[in-house]
Amino acid sequence: MAALNTDHMIEEIQANIKTGDIMKARLVLAHIGDIDRKSQNRLLYELFKADVDFTVPLLNNLLIENSELAVSLPVIRETLISNLIAYPDVLLQALRDTTIKDKTIMIETAGELKFEQASPVLVELLGQNDDNQAMRLIIENLGLIGDPESVNTLTDFLYSADRDLINSAIYALGQVGTQTAMHRLSERMGTDNELDLVILTIFSEVQDKVSLRILNDTLRSHYAHMRIYAKDTLTQIGSKAVPILIENLKETDNDLLIHTLNVLGEIGDEGAVMPIRTLLNTVPHDANVRFAAYEALALLPLRKGAYTLAAGLTDTEDHVCTAAARAIDKNFNEILSAGVKNLVRTGGDEARHIVKIIVNAEVDNIFLSLATEDFFQDLAQTYLPHAHPDIRNHYASLLREKGLGAFADQIEGVRGEKNARLKVCAVDDSRMILSIYKATLHELGCEPVLFEFPATALEWLAKEKPAFVLTDLNMPEISGIELTEKIRKLYSVEELPVVMVTTQGDVQDHDAATSAGVNDILMKPFNMESLKKVMGKFINLA
Repeated sequence: MAALNTDHMIEEIQANIKTGDIMKARLVLAHIGDIDRKSQNRLLYELFKADVDFTVPLLNNLLIENSELAVSLPVIRETLISNLIAYPDVLLQALRDTTIKDKTIMIETAGELKFEQASPVLVELLGQNDDNQAMRLIIENLGLIGDPESVNTLTDFLYSADRDLINSAIYALGQVGTQTAMHRLSERMGTDNELDLVILTIFSEVQDKVSLRILNDTLRSHYAHMRIYAKDTLTQIGSKAVPILIENLKETDNDLLIHTLNVLGEIGDEGAVMPIRTLLNTVPHDANVRFAAYEALALLPLRKGAYTLAAGLTDTEDHVCTAAARAIDKNFNEILSAGVKNLVRTGGDEARHIVKIIVNAEVDNIFLSLATEDFFQDLAQTYLPHAHPDIRNHYASLLREKGLGAFADQIEGVRGEKNARLKVCAVDDSRMILSIYKATLHELGCEPVLFEFPATALEWLAKEKPAFVLTDLNMPEISGIELTEKIRKLYSVEELPVVMVTTQGDVQDHDAATSAGVNDILMKPFNMESLKKVMGKFINLA
């Protein structure tokens, strides 16, 4: 092959520029990779002097036909993009130019510039295209531009047969971010759980009124992973979500009330205190709602009116009493101290029950306020021998710190049994529930092994096999259903009984739990009798 005459090439490109002959200029530039670097630069120098509307399609073609030039001669791409930025009309013209087959750089530049005038042209290109990769590129850049006029077109792709196009449309509508765009995304939910989670991610980022409403409504979902995502997201959003969450407290859906109270407690915004107290004043029929309300109040600052918490100690359910005790302990003051003493001083079954709750709940402020009272010491000694050793040791240490050694000696004088106990693994993201498990399982003669995080429980289960596993359903990161599925990869249904313990009454959740491999389902609130009954189906409790 004869060597190329670079001088002739320079002369030819100069002539092509004068006559505006793009086709001949393209033929000359097709050989740019065959000449030395100095000649390449000379040729490009001449081309760069031409009008922008002449050079843009040529530079684009160069990059498309010779992709390696983007690396060896980066000035080509830089000049092309620079021209497109400097001359928006030329960018529009290039997007409309039917002779330019690959418009990737033009489309990306329009997106980066958020060039709204390009939006109608991109919509038109989208309708003319049948290549999925090119369509995704256009959709993504329509999202970057954020023109509200593109919402209808993007919405059409929410129902595409191609999943990648659907995902691109979801993210694009999220970038547009108007209320109409958010409504369109919400309308797409309900038929595909995986896509629903992607859409919820968009709502968590946008956080407008529509997004917050949809996230809040997702607390009603019949699917655990959806509820868990919504709870985590609303907790992360924080105080901004509190007003809409407070409105939930007027509802009668117990599951919604429980999830809402959980989130309000985690957010810790003082504005939730009065609505939660108002809810408690109605004495909700569902004990799980009462428990969740006191549990939330234990996480919130009660500046005034904390005395009303004392009523929780007389609840009919131990779970609720424990939650109330924790809330009292968190907001302890002289008035509460006097009120609790009055409840215990009267004696009788109710006083004995309250003392048992105080002992097992590990509520230091309440315990110390009563510790000097003979009537309390007598009642406490009734239950301390049966308490978990950790609880006894904790109180003994606390009493010695406060100079109450005689009472500490009485506690430490208790000797536990020497018989080996069956290990029972309990997993729940509520520390309060874990505290209840510790006391209840110990009283049943078991050794409780407690985990707040399912991932940590799985690590332990991979090394050691307990006699039994109890797991909550609604837990962040790994739900009880997912935990059960992972446990079943380690142990069969016959090898290790797993019971799901939940407040959730949805048939879908129960079916999913059964499919995952649980042996049984126990509804909260549980007590020693109900726990013993369900565990007794699978293991021997002496």
